[in-house]
Amino acid sequence: NCVVMGNFNTTSPLVIDGVTAAGIRTYAAANQGSIHLPFLLGGAVAPLTTAGMVAQGLAESMASCAIAQLTRPGAPTILASFFSSMSLRTGSPTFGTPEPAIGSLAMGQLARRLKMPLRCAGNFSTSKLPDGQAMQQSMMSMMSAVQGGANYVLHSAGFLDGLLSMSYEKLVMDTDMCGALHAYLDGMAVNEDTLAFEALNELGPGQHLFSTQHTLRHYETAYWDSALDDNQPWETWDEQGGIDYAQRANTRWKKILRDYEAPALDQSTDEALNAFMARRKESMADMWY
Repeated sequence: NCVVMGNFNTTSPLVIDGVTAAGIRTYAAANQGSIHLPFLLGGAVAPLTTAGMVAQGLAESMASCAIAQLTRPGAPTILASFFSSMSLRTGSPTFGTPEPAIGSLAMGQLARRLKMPLRCAGNFSTSKLPDGQAMQQSMMSMMSAVQGGANYVLHSAGFLDGLLSMSYEKLVMDTDMCGALHAYLDGMAVNEDTLAFEALNELGPGQHLFSTQHTLRHYETAYWDSALDDNQPWETWDEQGGIDYAQRANTRWKKILRDYEAPALDQSTDEALNAFMARRKESMADMWY
């Protein structure tokens, strides 16, 4: 398990407040893993140039990790980056844009040079709906994280409106894409079977390969299979109601919740946990929230 020791830069470079530093030391002393995450907004608390933002982010994250090592050498720490461009016309953060994506790729190279695990941003978007903007921005952000070699990605699913809201539809869209990314990251195996000379030899030139033994052996597992995509011809899709991606996602998350079965929990354990929560609630006044 890891805790995020994040958002420690709010006004100027290389500022780690006393509360955050105390938290870093406490977790390190307990040998608890921690993620050291500067929250950098280009043009606000970091330079608006990508190189400047990456340089500041690297320095801040390394300084934070160093505090953990000074407390307990060898305490597990994760280098982390959160880069955001801004709409310089309005001052609003923008997510899923190309410059922070380049920053994530650069941080991947730097993390490998330092031999440290890396945390990067995931399926980020400022869109208010699970629409085309959300998908384009999310993929720009997520692909840079996985191609940069991130070991920990946050958030991978459901992120909308700069994390001011989420969407169940986008959650299942993004988790479906996470499945595709697992296949993407598996890369390409090259061996006698995958080169498939036998598939080409079996029927000879000018023949399709649907019925070859090689195809029959692999057709169920050769390609990643989406739970949401519709790959039918337009005519068939139209005859079946012309259901779009967002509608399919809506149907899917509702089915997942409807079919969900909570894992088994011993009754005495459940009762003890509920009693503990009741005691804790009774021991303190309600907060404003």
